[in-house]
Amino acid sequence: MSKAKAEGQSPLAIGRSAPLLAGALVLLAIWFGYSGVRQWRQASVGQTLEASRDAVVQGLQAALTSQAAQLQKVLKSERVGAALASGDAEASAVAIREGWPGVEEVQVLDAGLDAAYADPKAFGYSRLALLEAALADDDGKTVLRVVRDAGGQRLGLASRVTLGQQTPAVVYVRQPLLRLTSAFDAVQVPSAGYLALRQGTFNVIEQGASEMAGGAEALARPIGASGFRLAAAVPDVEPGPMGLGPIPSGVVALLLLAMAGLLLLGKGKVQLPRRRVAGTDEQGEGPTLRESLEQAPLVPAAGSGTPPPPVPQVPAEDIAAEIFRAYDIRGVVGRDLTPKVAALIGQAIGSVLQVQGLREIVVGRDGRLSGPDLTAGLIEGLRRAGCDVIDIGLAPTPVVYFASYHLRAGSCVAVTGSHNPPDYNGFKIVVGGETLSGDAITELYQRIREGQLHVAAEPGSFQTREVNADYIQRIADDVQLDRPLKVVADAGNGVAGELAQPLLEAIGADVIPLYCDVDGTFPNHHPDPSDPRNLDDLIQTVKRFDADIGLAFDGDGDRLGVVTREGKIIYADRLLMLFAADVLMRNPGALVIYDVKCSGKLSDYVLRNGGSPLMWKTGHSLMKAKMRETDAELAGEMSGHFFFKERWFGFDDGLYAAARLLEIMAQRDESPSEVFEELPDSVSTPELKVPVESGTPHALVSLFVSAAQGEESPFIGARLSTIDGLRADFPDGWGLVRASNTTPVLVLRFEADDEAALERIKALFRAQLQPLLPGVELGF
Repeated sequence: MSKAKAEGQSPLAIGRSAPLLAGALVLLAIWFGYSGVRQWRQASVGQTLEASRDAVVQGLQAALTSQAAQLQKVLKSERVGAALASGDAEASAVAIREGWPGVEEVQVLDAGLDAAYADPKAFGYSRLALLEAALADDDGKTVLRVVRDAGGQRLGLASRVTLGQQTPAVVYVRQPLLRLTSAFDAVQVPSAGYLALRQGTFNVIEQGASEMAGGAEALARPIGASGFRLAAAVPDVEPGPMGLGPIPSGVVALLLLAMAGLLLLGKGKVQLPRRRVAGTDEQGEGPTLRESLEQAPLVPAAGSGTPPPPVPQVPAEDIAAEIFRAYDIRGVVGRDLTPKVAALIGQAIGSVLQVQGLREIVVGRDGRLSGPDLTAGLIEGLRRAGCDVIDIGLAPTPVVYFASYHLRAGSCVAVTGSHNPPDYNGFKIVVGGETLSGDAITELYQRIREGQLHVAAEPGSFQTREVNADYIQRIADDVQLDRPLKVVADAGNGVAGELAQPLLEAIGADVIPLYCDVDGTFPNHHPDPSDPRNLDDLIQTVKRFDADIGLAFDGDGDRLGVVTREGKIIYADRLLMLFAADVLMRNPGALVIYDVKCSGKLSDYVLRNGGSPLMWKTGHSLMKAKMRETDAELAGEMSGHFFFKERWFGFDDGLYAAARLLEIMAQRDESPSEVFEELPDSVSTPELKVPVESGTPHALVSLFVSAAQGEESPFIGARLSTIDGLRADFPDGWGLVRASNTTPVLVLRFEADDEAALERIKALFRAQLQPLLPGVELGF
């Protein structure tokens, strides 16, 4: 039998098929070549944009430095110095203006800023914030910010000065914004890239593809210590066929073209792979299909629906076990948390969803600068596990919770560092409607450590949604104030600033925003309303504007703090009394849960209003679990977490709690201060924290509890509760010691009817605790 017949086709047929094969090879070559060119262009866009970004950063830094130096130079001039020494504000402003040609406006205002606060809306809140920042700088350094003035954006400069002998004042200089943004004119921003000068979350100027704004923080660069930063984004470099890069794609394209040329030049004489024909003795020169498969597995083509490459198992020592805490996951960015760690956490969460037969999950983040990178890593891990991700972008934690209900996903992750310092971040996790805590969070760590991570055959889907407007509308449809209230809302530059003003205005309040621009560096004060020191600015602003009430939110918006017109702080346990009385009017006999740090008068108040009080462990996730178990209508913690099941969803929400509080106040004829005065009060301490060695808090509390329950206990006659540490309730007061689940400290709090009883109870706890901590200053 001839070779042509043995192959099953004639030489003529082979010759005729050569052009078809060559054509196919040429098409493949074009595909690989186009992919290589596309990747090269995308990579060059990134290189060009990063060079432009660095050039703009240098230009902006030079512009800011120049402007600040010029103002200081003018202020030190002889003429301006004489005008300031004379105490004449108008003459000083004229001297500065004439000494600095080209400025748009100069004002010298006394430190009281009475003229500005007389009509702050017309003067401009951003200008007020600039002047206050300058007055707060004891060194008299120039502060620069973009402000709204003269009907548009301007560059504002301010510096503290002295009028006359000792009158504090502030100089305000208005410059055209071009003095700052001219650095953009000298660079070329690729149309496929994105650059934006940002002050907080506000874009001062942006160029390029605005649809990439959401991911621009990953390549952001700060402009010195000015508070400005330059955000940048480049398009992702899409992998070529079979995952090849630009150079390999080009090489493959050339090889395919060469093969096509050989086929055409050889007119079909290029030998093709042969197959064996059954019943013949002649062997082909190449391997059979079976032999090829036995020799080596085929490389799957990209995009063929094959599983994504598995994540390498990370050694246990590379994942910090201590970030997996009692209520959430939390750690220091760069040291404990990286995008790679976030991806593994996402894959572990996705694996838990798969076990429970769940698939959809909502993801949102707070305003921390590390948020975009960690969110991207988290989403990558979730999708790798087969989860369909809905990204709602920048949003308070309660809005993430809301979105899981609103979008019917049932599960969510909020990327947030809550009230912790700027270098912290973390994850609050809900799976199937239940907030993960305790062993459920530890299980995520075990999955990562042991490599028990699900890898789906195909990655889950991804989509973005906007739910902030739906959240505001949902609350405004249910809550409307019977009369307007003037409210100061302090977001502490946390993410709640995105919604605080529009939400409270939507329900009928007159809102004065304070630090509502989202800035992940928290430049004004720490976003923790449970610390009285963080409420100083709110108290002063409430007094200055003669507002009815002041509201403070933490970094991710799930906690609420309140101050009165007189500057008195209303702690969360007394707010819970007010909420309980309101809820119980419509739900007689309902269960109200409170944590062990709350006032002893709360239980009696709930009982007098026809409710059922229940004391429980501290921790937002533990509270939510207890609410689900008991079907409680309301719960609250001393830290400022409030959980409404009545008319809401049962999760902790500082913004919603603020709306319900204003609703109650607007229904009363008395002022908010008078309403609070009617609530039972006592003599009490704030939370007291005693630092101890890491790993020892729970052991120390166990020793304390054992001694307190012994026959020679000094707490004879007290009602002891050990559900969370030890709480001893006496007829005239109570004391508490518990171990923090988040930091190595012992937490204590005391309350009594009078100072004498308070000191007696403190002395009892001090006497029992001091032997366990020899040489440690207890601080109470």
